[in-house]
Amino acid sequence: MNGTDALQAALGAEHAAVFVYGVVGGRLSAEADARLAGLIESSYEAHLRRRDQLRAMVAARGVTPKPAALSYEVPAGRTPGLLAGVARRTEVRIAETYAQLVGSSTGEARRFGIDALTDAALRQLDLGAAPSAFPGLPEL
Repeated sequence: MNGTDALQAALGAEHAAVFVYGVVGGRLSAEADARLAGLIESSYEAHLRRRDQLRAMVAARGVTPKPAALSYEVPAGRTPGLLAGVARRTEVRIAETYAQLVGSSTGEARRFGIDALTDAALRQLDLGAAPSAFPGLPEL
């Protein structure tokens, strides 16, 4: 995978994250879990920013940025535990995508990928995941 393809893959993952966090945020009652609601809101905003940055990075390479899909699958349910799990799985997928970006890019794109991978790893922990020695990479 070349750097531009990896940026496009990251953009696709961010499109999905924005959609998923929008659905999760809409289903979560802040009264049921205020801490989780705050985390979901800040995650949504971070993924919106990152998606917009990726669009600009791809366009700067003279390539048309990948559009979002019409919709993405989000498991049904409204319990805080289920919604935290959906968000956690989203961050795991994001980390995997950014690990690919880090491994196939240089310069600004690589730095962006490292920062995003670090952010995804920290969000996973905030959402109840166990620490990983190598976030974004398969367990050995």
